Amino acid sequence: MKCPACGFPKDKVIDSRLSKDGQAIRRRRECLQCRRRYTTYEYIESSLMIVKKDGRREPFDRQKIMSGLRKACEKRPIGIDLLERLVDNIENEIQAQGHSEVQAPLIGEMVMTALQKLDGVAYVRFASVYRSFREASDFAEAAKSFAQKNESKK
Repeated sequence: MKCPACGFPKDKVIDSRLSKDGQAIRRRRECLQCRRRYTTYEYIESSLMIVKKDGRREPFDRQKIMSGLRKACEKRPIGIDLLERLVDNIENEIQAQGHSEVQAPLIGEMVMTALQKLDGVAYVRFASVYRSFREASDFAEAAKSFAQKNESKK
């Protein structure tokens, strides 16, 4: 593991513990050169394949989901731990289905459903990229849809 501060390739593990309901191992590391400490996570590698809209297949990558969520939730009052749990829930739900392949649009819809419950602004931001909004009216329609769904829950 290269140090994120200086790039030195050697470190020592200071602490290891189970994390994320036993689904990952959290390790605190210290660089042997600059002494900076950082955290890494180890996950079980998934054999799950994602079928993209154009038919390509690629391995499931939780970091892609996390990246999209971070962008959608930027400058919103949503902690990174909450986003990690959201990704964990989506990954667990997909794994529980027992399929070796899953359609990419299904994952997008799962993320949108979770964001809709979490934060309206983040939902509209994610939807704007996921659904390729081109006009201001597309944003207005997504916001209206969000408001109607939240009204029906009250």
